[in-house]
Order: sequence, then C-alpha cells, then structure tokens
Amino acid sequence: MRAAQEPDLTVPPGGNNLLRAVRSDDFELIRPLLHPYPADVGAVLYEPGDHVRYVYFPCGPSLVSFMVMVDDGTGVETALIGREGAIGGIVSQGRLPAYARAVVQFPGLFLRMEASDLEEAKLQSITLRHLFARYADCVMAQVFQSVACNAAHTIEQRTAKWLLAAMDRTGDHDVPLTQEQLASMLGVGRSYISRVIQSLKGRAVLETRRGSVRVRRLDELESLACGCNISVRRHFEDVLRGVYPTESESSEQKIEAGESRPASRMPG
Repeated sequence: MRAAQEPDLTVPPGGNNLLRAVRSDDFELIRPLLHPYPADVGAVLYEPGDHVRYVYFPCGPSLVSFMVMVDDGTGVETALIGREGAIGGIVSQGRLPAYARAVVQFPGLFLRMEASDLEEAKLQSITLRHLFARYADCVMAQVFQSVACNAAHTIEQRTAKWLLAAMDRTGDHDVPLTQEQLASMLGVGRSYISRVIQSLKGRAVLETRRGSVRVRRLDELESLACGCNISVRRHFEDVLRGVYPTESESSEQKIEAGESRPASRMPG
C-alpha cells in the first residue's frame, strides 16, 4: 500500500456509518489513507466509462445518486447513497470503468481514498473484505427494489418513497431538490411530477421553496409511499445491523451541531 502522510482526519457529527462498522484494527489499515473531500450539489464523481480511481464515503447529510443514462441523454436513479454506505470500488479490483453516473444530490463532506489502496487493505484483512461484500449486497438489494418499484408503483408512491429515503439519510425535513431533478431521477416527465407535487401541496403534506421541498405531514407522506424503502431498510438491518441511520443518531447529530429544530422520523 502506498505510504502517505497521516492527514488530520476529523469526521463531523453523524459521520459515515459504514466506516463506523469497520473493526478498529481494520480501520487502522485505511485511516491514514482517508482524506476529507467537500463536494457541492451537482458535482459528478463518475461518468459512465470513467475509471473508478476513488472510493467516496458520504458523511452527515451528504447524498449521492447513481444515475443510469438512457438514449435521450437523461438519467434515471437506481440507488441513493448516504452516510450508510460508499460509492465506487467496494468489491471490484479498483479502477474498473463506472457503469452509472454518480452525482451529488445533497452537498457536504465526504471521505475519499484510492480504490487500489482499499483493495490492498482488503487483501490484508478478510473481515474488511467481508464487510464491504455485505455492503455491496445491500446496494444490490436497493437496485433490485428500485427496478421493481419503477415497474409496479405510481409516480406519487415513488415520489413519497424518494423523499422518505432522503430524509432517512439526512435526518432533515428539508430536501434540497427541484422538480426537474426529481423528475429526472424518477425517469418521468416534469409535468407528471408537477401534478404530484401540487396534489401533495394541496393536502398540506409538503411545501415547496426555491430549490427545495419541506415535508410538513410526515405520517401522511408515509401513508402515500410504497413499501420499497422499508424493504431496503430491513435488508440493511439483516445484513449490516446498525449501519442504516437511526432516530437516536439523527438527534445526536443535531444536538452536537447546535440545532434546535426537532429531528425528523428516522428508521428504528
């Protein structure tokens, strides 16, 4: 593994849960090679065909979407990754070409390391290798569920599901998202999303602000969503218990950050 000067590594409150699940002796293999990497909304970590040089670990509320590009140049989201996971080179041999676009949906801090360095660390520790393999299983389950959801559920159900999934990972009722972004991720026309959003606003489920959506009636939104987000959360708990964000973790993050606003509902 390449020698590197140990960085001043400070993980913010609510840092990456997948890294927290790494055994202490395994974490020492990778800690000196993790570097803070801030990213703004819209930043593209990979384009299809790019060599996957880095692995990114979202911290706190940072969110990334995997977008599969279709013939007309638009992208459809297949997975949403937050502080429960990582992006790029998790089980591959590193530097293989990316299949989907990885784009930042919620800005913030990431921890980044070379994919080749992670591969060397996994060769030194079978427990580290198994942990990331289990995480890859969870991501695959999310992709499977996304395919079924896109085929079987209404746009309103999918919209509610996406907002809940984002809230699970960020711990916030405010989701920085435009209708154009949501339409693109769900693979539908903006007019369809506009009608859904107007309907939800009319029922006081949410309100729109410039460049964001605020959920006002969480129970109502949950009743409108399909069960796909719950299924993914349960699989995480079966395979990697404690990695998916929890209500207590979200509350602690807001207290440490000095925020007085109550935390949103998070999965138990």
